[in-house]
Amino acid sequence: MRNFVNKKAAELEPSGIRKFFDVVQTMDGAISLGVGEPDFITPWTVRDAAIRSLRRGYTQYTGNRGLLELRELISQYLKERFSVDYPADRTIITVGASEAIDLALRATCEEGDEILVPEPSYVSYSPIVRLAGGTPVPLKCTAENDFILTPEIIEQAITERTKALILPYPNNPTGAVMDYAQLNDIAGVIKKYDLLVISDEIYAELTYTGKHCSVAALPQMAERTVYIGGFSKAFAMTGWRVGFICAPKEIDAAMLKIHQYTILCAPQTSQRAAVGALKEGFADGFAAVEEMRREYCRRGKFLAGALNNLGLKCFMPKGAFYVFACVESTGMDGETFAEKLLMQQKVAVVPGSAFGQAGKYFVRASYATSMQQLSEAVRRITAFLGKTV
Repeated sequence: MRNFVNKKAAELEPSGIRKFFDVVQTMDGAISLGVGEPDFITPWTVRDAAIRSLRRGYTQYTGNRGLLELRELISQYLKERFSVDYPADRTIITVGASEAIDLALRATCEEGDEILVPEPSYVSYSPIVRLAGGTPVPLKCTAENDFILTPEIIEQAITERTKALILPYPNNPTGAVMDYAQLNDIAGVIKKYDLLVISDEIYAELTYTGKHCSVAALPQMAERTVYIGGFSKAFAMTGWRVGFICAPKEIDAAMLKIHQYTILCAPQTSQRAAVGALKEGFADGFAAVEEMRREYCRRGKFLAGALNNLGLKCFMPKGAFYVFACVESTGMDGETFAEKLLMQQKVAVVPGSAFGQAGKYFVRASYATSMQQLSEAVRRITAFLGKTV
């Protein structure tokens, strides 16, 4: 029998995050600092909005774009919170930000196109570029430069095939953010070479160093930016799988067709819950989001400080909920460190190489878990390193 498997799919490496998560699930007493899963429960008012929608019989498909009420609230939310202006009729409700990333790349990427992907960054970008027929081109970002992109890094990688730049800030896995001045610096290069920006801002609300700045808020940048957001992280709604994507008119039309044929629409119950989340946010100044942000900031300072004290040099996160620690001083690379730590002390972290080769000597640890769990994890890491507390 011939091989029926698509070659591009067959050549994909399994997710480096999920590999460790699956092992942890079989271990008694293990502490997972692996998956970026908020330990907060979705606020009751949001859950109640979903329950009420079910009681009222809202169990049908919605339109392909999603509920108009939700899209209008998202448009208002982006404008008021981040000064980003996309109308409801250029917004698509997606099955999480993950579908949005896939839509953006499939709608814009053609065979042979080069897509610039900062490293370290989220594990899905490069595989999806390949599945869309493009070639991911890594842009190495370093701890010495706070893991941000600079005009020089971008310009050195540009060729006649370069089509788009993925912009993932606040960043997973490093916790880096880019402010207005830094974004403005790279905007000049983006315009000079007529590039598209695919801006994944799923962690926008989890910025600790002031208000989040979106590249789409810069002059003349919304027209060349595909904006990706969602409810999973800041609203503690990972399992609801509801995100959104906004784009220039032509790209929006292409994405909508792909969405129609592959997904049809996001689940109505999840969309109704998202409506509840935004309505509550506007009513109370997004108090629940602010509470979670403050707590994540506190945990990040604790974990980064503890790892630095243990000799694992660590960038102090400015956003998201991860620390990215260098383990080179141990004589191990990230893969070896993560495997031994899991087997010997039952603490799961993710090898930095899962986020690109720039992360070879790093590990990512998520602090989206309780302080009690983080304190115990630090105790076990201390024991693993043979140090005394």
